[in-house]
Amino acid sequence: MIVVSGAVAGGVIGALNRDGGDKPAAIVVAVADRGAVTLDVATTGTVEPATTRSLSFAVAGTVESVQVRAGNKVSKGQKLAALDDTEAADDVSDAETSLAEARDRLGDAETVGARATASATTCARTGPTVAPAAVGPAAAPAVGIRAAVEGRVASPCVTRGYPDTGSDQVLTAQQQVNRAARAVEAAEKALDGTGIVAPIAGTVVSVGGKVGDQVRGGSTFISLADTYSMQVRADFPEADAGALAAGQTATISLADSDDVYEAEVVQVDPAGTSDGTLVRYGVVLSFADSPADLLVGQSAQVKVRTGAVTNVLRVPSTAVHDVSGGSGTVLVRAANRSEERVVAVGLRGDQYTEITGGLEQGDQVVRSW
Repeated sequence: MIVVSGAVAGGVIGALNRDGGDKPAAIVVAVADRGAVTLDVATTGTVEPATTRSLSFAVAGTVESVQVRAGNKVSKGQKLAALDDTEAADDVSDAETSLAEARDRLGDAETVGARATASATTCARTGPTVAPAAVGPAAAPAVGIRAAVEGRVASPCVTRGYPDTGSDQVLTAQQQVNRAARAVEAAEKALDGTGIVAPIAGTVVSVGGKVGDQVRGGSTFISLADTYSMQVRADFPEADAGALAAGQTATISLADSDDVYEAEVVQVDPAGTSDGTLVRYGVVLSFADSPADLLVGQSAQVKVRTGAVTNVLRVPSTAVHDVSGGSGTVLVRAANRSEERVVAVGLRGDQYTEITGGLEQGDQVVRSW
């Protein structure tokens, strides 16, 4: 007969089958019930900043000041280091002087052009200046027959000493102003490039020099990590990586802490790396709510949920054997007897396996056989 030893969570019960003899044969059975089936994959990872910036001076020069060192927390916009800017400041002053002179020349050219245009307009409106014509045959060839008849001759328009220069001088002066303005912008940009300012709030990871050093423009001088937005990088074996995808939920447990933090997979490396024995794929996870005082390089336990179904018929995964092609075998217990039965299998989780056919809710199966 079956002696029920007790009921526990999940509908699992224990039974003892006494077929005779002094030593009873223990058969632990489980009841097929409805609930959730989940599948997780786990590994270890390392805490790292979500963003790291390599900061450099825009120009070459001599380091005049360094206001931070590795480990310092800084705010956005905070000044971190500076070069001697004497030469750059002089360049800005010279460029501004050249721009002012070019604008003065443009103003002069525009004034001359405006006067010349005004004189030409007056001449065109009033007509040419005329003088009485000479009388007599000798004058006819010089003034023309018609002018001789009318008794007058046309003389050129007087422009009051302002030659007709057109727009060429104004255009040339405007081009000089444009070039001078660009030179000022470049000089100001170079002056700004003598300092390094934090583009984000974070923690200084490294400083690549000291006061008095000669540095090149564009060469990394300070590395700044966004430690206010930390993430975890972990490597999963090839067997697990195929089930991983961005957007999956996860949990992260930090070393020396019992706290568990919700997280999400944000990146799965498309190519794996091999150590000669095992191929692993890198995965990046972000905290749903990043805890305070995280340390760069801190160890973490990572668990990613790769599959989940709810309100399905399920039995303990240990009860299902020979799973292949969507089917498996269970040992059904009924009327003090056990018999094998092929069942249809869905998601095979860590603790439970989904049964899609072959069993009914309440059926008893041998938990482990």
